[in-house]
Amino acid sequence: IEGKHAVVVGRSNIVGKPIAHLLLDRNATVTICHSRTKDLAAIVRQADIVVAAVGRPRMITASMVKEGAVVIDVGINRLEDGLVGDVDFEGVAEVASWITPVPGGVGPLTIAMLLQNALEAGLKK
Repeated sequence: IEGKHAVVVGRSNIVGKPIAHLLLDRNATVTICHSRTKDLAAIVRQADIVVAAVGRPRMITASMVKEGAVVIDVGINRLEDGLVGDVDFEGVAEVASWITPVPGGVGPLTIAMLLQNALEAGLKK
């Protein structure tokens, strides 16, 4: 992560801002974008690491992602054809060196960490 350019698409207090801080703590150069960022595609195309947490289905497309980038899709959107992320998985998988799936990627880790935190909080009492 150190020295890499990370672009976080999403500015929520739950995901976007905390992940930006975690990346900064690991010495990444971080850019935070959102759905109203002008020329979002050009900014995302510069990223070595893309974190999508904007809440719009398949918003990040292959043409927006640099060859070899790592793409972490935190979004989960329910559509008629099932659950999809904020990233167009099939297209982006062709250019990314690594990509998380939706469902089955970040979601199970979120649940595991929630349970761990609940257990630790319960043991402190």
